[in-house]
Amino acid sequence: MKAAVMNKPFDIEIQEVPVPEVQGNEVLVKVMAVGVCGSDIHYYEHGKIGRYVVEKPIILGHECAGIVVEVGEHVTKVKVGDRVAIEPGITCGRCDYCKEGRYNLCPDVQFLATPPVDGAFVQYIKHREDFLFSISDDLSYEEAALVEPFSVGIHAANRANLKPGSTVAIMGMGPVGLTAISAVKAFGATKIIVTDLEDNRLEAAKKLGATHVINVLEQDPNEVIRDITDGKGVDVAFETAGNPKALQSALKAVKRGGKMAIVGLPPQDEIALNVPLIADNELDIFGIFRYSNTYPQGIEFLQSKNVDVKSLITDKFSLEETKEAMERARLNKKASLKVMVYPNGVL
Repeated sequence: MKAAVMNKPFDIEIQEVPVPEVQGNEVLVKVMAVGVCGSDIHYYEHGKIGRYVVEKPIILGHECAGIVVEVGEHVTKVKVGDRVAIEPGITCGRCDYCKEGRYNLCPDVQFLATPPVDGAFVQYIKHREDFLFSISDDLSYEEAALVEPFSVGIHAANRANLKPGSTVAIMGMGPVGLTAISAVKAFGATKIIVTDLEDNRLEAAKKLGATHVINVLEQDPNEVIRDITDGKGVDVAFETAGNPKALQSALKAVKRGGKMAIVGLPPQDEIALNVPLIADNELDIFGIFRYSNTYPQGIEFLQSKNVDVKSLITDKFSLEETKEAMERARLNKKASLKVMVYPNGVL
C-alpha cells in the first residue's frame, strides 16, 4: 500500500509499505478521509511537540475514518463493510487511569501520529476494535474524521461542567476552536463569544453558532466581553489557540468564580499568569489533554445534523499530495479552515 512518510521536517515522500496484518481483536480499516491537525503541522515544521520528538521517519495524521475490510478472529464489535470513525489513542485498559475512565491519561497510550507511533496518512490502518465506532450511512467520512477535534471541545465542556444557559468565550478559531463552538452549543451555552485574527475564521464561527465575534486586531477582546456580559465576564473561557496572549486574555475574560479550560499548547513551557487574579476571583483552571469517552456522544451529535461541520472543509488533497496539503494548512490560514487528505482517492 501507499503511505506518506515524513523522513524529517518539511520532507514527506510517498512510499510503498506492507499492508498491516490483523489478528485477535484487531481490525483492518481502509482509510477514506484524514483531517490535517495542528499537531501534524507542528511535527512537520518543528519535529517535536513538548516531550514528543520525531527521531525516525514517521507517518502523520490521526483525524480519520474509513471502512472495515478485515477483522481478527476475536473481533465482535464491527464487521467487514462497516463504516467507522477511528478514535486514535489505544490505551492499556489496565492502569488506574483507564479503570477510572480517564484513559486519556494512560501512560502507555499508543496515539496515532505521536512519535514513535505511525498515523493515518496510509491506505490501510490496523486498529483495535474497541476504539472503532460505527457511523450511519448519511454521515460522511469527512464528518466522521472531524469527530476527533470535536471530541476535544466535548471533553473541555465536560471538564468545566458547562451548564445550559452559560456564557462562553473561545479564544482562537482554528479547527479545534471552531468545533468547540458546536460542542458548547450542544451543551446549552446561550452566549458564545469568539476571538481570532482572521476574518474568514470569524465568519465560519458565526455559521457554526457564535453569537459574538471579535477580531483582536481591531478590538480589545476583554473590553468587548465586559460590555457583552454587563461587566461580569464569562462563565467559562476556552483557550484553543496555544497563544500566550490569548491565554492571558482568556483568564481576564472569566467572571469571579468562573472557569478556564486550557486546550491549546503554546510553543514555550512557561507563561506568566496573574496569580492574585486567579486567587482573588477563585477561578478554576482545567488542563485539557485530548478526550475520553466522547466518541459516541460526538457521533450522535454530528449524525443529528444540528451543525454543518462540512462547511469547515475548505481543501481536498490525494495521498500523493500530502506534502502540498501540509503546506496549505501551514501557510494558508487566511483562507483554509480544515484541510482533508483522501488516502484512497478524493471523495
